[in-house]
Amino acid sequence: MKEQQIDYEQAEALGISHEAYDEVLDIVGRIPTIEELSTLLAMWESNGRQQSLYGWLRGQHHSVERNEYLYSGSADHKAIKEPKVKECVEIAHRLCHGLPLSTSHPTLNTGTLLYMVGNVSTEFADSEYSRQCLHLVEKPMATGGHDEDCRYIEMILDALHSGGITLAGTAIGSGGLFGSLLGLAAPLGYDILTPREVRLDAFLFGEEPGRYLTAVDEASDDQFILKLTEARLNCCFLGRTTKNRVMVDGFDFGPVAEYTTISK
Repeated sequence: MKEQQIDYEQAEALGISHEAYDEVLDIVGRIPTIEELSTLLAMWESNGRQQSLYGWLRGQHHSVERNEYLYSGSADHKAIKEPKVKECVEIAHRLCHGLPLSTSHPTLNTGTLLYMVGNVSTEFADSEYSRQCLHLVEKPMATGGHDEDCRYIEMILDALHSGGITLAGTAIGSGGLFGSLLGLAAPLGYDILTPREVRLDAFLFGEEPGRYLTAVDEASDDQFILKLTEARLNCCFLGRTTKNRVMVDGFDFGPVAEYTTISK
């Protein structure tokens, strides 16, 4: 017997908001059945409802079944199950535990805007994450094609920084976006959202070159976006700096002190 599928009105009758329902659509990949909704609600309740249903669902598995075109060139990618947000907490501690950070850059204020400049990458095969956690042995990623793009992005970001439009910036390197954000924000933390169309581990821990993090004061935000548009550069708004904790997709990754040691 075919399971009954639930629409917006029926979901609302169960106490599920439109936002939470849309997240269920992303997780399931289609209109959910009563059984699927009931299972997710039971899982949420079993976790003590420590977050709103919407916030909790944001931490569930990202849907990759509808986005296999992102990985069509890599059998390794397809063979590796994408970790949930909770599993990424363990990965982050493994990669960034005791990460030495310098406070030589300008200290940012809480609430500073955080952006990634450059194309969103789906690559994670050539990274500390792939070596330490996935035990993938890959040839070093060819970077020749990135060199010209990197020089152009660096030139634009240097000009924006010199003009006082941006406060600080760094290339995404060891530890991927997660570790590089720790270095940029330290001793502050950060609260970011990740794009659902990209594998979570690739977005957080991939180290493909040609991507840069930059911090922008809210008063300069419009000018920053305008200049990047004029320069024909892509950017992705990530979130904001926080006082001392790291949050990803509404999930608490813990205090900054759990990951880092600050060096002068």
